[in-house]
Amino acid sequence: MSTKSAAKSRSPATARSKTAKPAIPDADMERRICEAVYESVMSQRLTPGTKLPEAAICDLFGVSRSVARRALQRLAHEHVVDLHHNRGAVVAEPTPEDTRQIFQARRALEAALLPLAAARATRADYASLRKQLRDEHALLHRAGQPAWARQASAFHVRLGELSGNTILHGYLAELVSRCSLIVALYEPPGNAACEHGEHVLIVDMLERGDVAEAVQTNDNHLADLERRISLERPQPAQTLAQMLGLA
Repeated sequence: MSTKSAAKSRSPATARSKTAKPAIPDADMERRICEAVYESVMSQRLTPGTKLPEAAICDLFGVSRSVARRALQRLAHEHVVDLHHNRGAVVAEPTPEDTRQIFQARRALEAALLPLAAARATRADYASLRKQLRDEHALLHRAGQPAWARQASAFHVRLGELSGNTILHGYLAELVSRCSLIVALYEPPGNAACEHGEHVLIVDMLERGDVAEAVQTNDNHLADLERRISLERPQPAQTLAQMLGLA
C-alpha cells in the first residue's frame, strides 16, 4: 500500500488521538474551580449574592455536573458560597449580625491566645515572625489583594499556633478565614485587609513582655478592621465568566 493510501486509511479517531490533550483529573478541576471562585471573591470581582449556577460552571470549566457540584459543596463548607434549595449556589452574603458575632468571637479568642503565645515563644519564634512580617510588607507593595490578604491573615493564625493550644488554634483559623472573606466581600476598595504597622507593633510588644498592651493593640486593630466594612455594595454589570476572570 502506498504512503498516500495508508494516510487515507487511518481512522478519524486515530488521527484525533494524536492531537487530543490529556484529560485533567476531576480532583484537579474541582480544585481549579474552587481557586477561581475564591480568588474572584477576594479580588472583589464576585460580589455577595452572585449566582453560581451548576450549568454555567460546567460550561465555563468543561466539567461534569458532579465535579461542579463537589466544588460548590467544598466552597460552601468553607463559607465562601451559600447553597439554597431553590436558588442553587450564590456567593455568601454575611449579615450585619453574622459579621458582629464572627468578629466578636475572633477578638475574644485572640485575647486569650496572645498571652499563651507570649509565654511560650522563643527567640527563634520571634525571628520567624519578623521574617513573616518582611514577606508581608513585600507583598503589600507588589502583590494583588488575594495574596496580601492571605499573608495578613497568616500572621494572626501563626500567633495562635504559637499558643500551643491546638484546639483554640483550629477555631482561630476558621474565624480568621471567615473574617477574611467578609473583608474581601465588603471592605471598600483601596483599604488594606490589615495594617502592617500594627502587626509589627504587636510583635514588638509581645517580645518585650508588654502582653496586656499587645492584647489591647490587637483588639483595637480588629475593631478598626470591622469598622471599615461596608455591607452595601453595587452589583457590577458583568458576566459570570468576566467575574471569574475567564473572559
